[in-house]
Amino acid sequence: MIIYKDLLSGDEMFSNIYKIRELEGGILLEVEGKRITRTEAIDDSAFGANPSAEELSEANEAAVSSGVDIILNHKLISTLYNKKQYSAYIKKYMKDLKTKLEETNPERVDAFVAGAVGAVKMILGKFKDFEFYTGESMNHDAMVGLLDYREDGITPIMLFFKDGLEIEKC
Repeated sequence: MIIYKDLLSGDEMFSNIYKIRELEGGILLEVEGKRITRTEAIDDSAFGANPSAEELSEANEAAVSSGVDIILNHKLISTLYNKKQYSAYIKKYMKDLKTKLEETNPERVDAFVAGAVGAVKMILGKFKDFEFYTGESMNHDAMVGLLDYREDGITPIMLFFKDGLEIEKC
């Protein structure tokens, strides 16, 4: 399995269990998820209990969580931006990411800078369609994943800046 982590924070963003494709000339990765519902029931045996036939066991309520599998599986945290705040964030993020790329992958810097402008314009043009998610550390200077839905209104997709990710093989 391959885990995609945020280059700046080290937060896990997604893995290769999802359909992944490149957009905007390879600047963005689109990750297709699914809406899921999970039930997490805990019975007394989890605590070492051995209920007898004579006692009525109290039923434990099951915890139910629903959402997009990418968000639930990788513990992404919802955050809010208005367009002005996001514009300020993305400007700083692009600068920080460019600096990091100059250190770690200098041959990729020119392609990133050239493609990032178009990707950011596309994002700002569809700004009202997105929901925003940070990694588990909630580092607002690091990558913010963008949640949108396909034209069917059912299939969730998330966008991530490819150059802002590092790959970890498990």
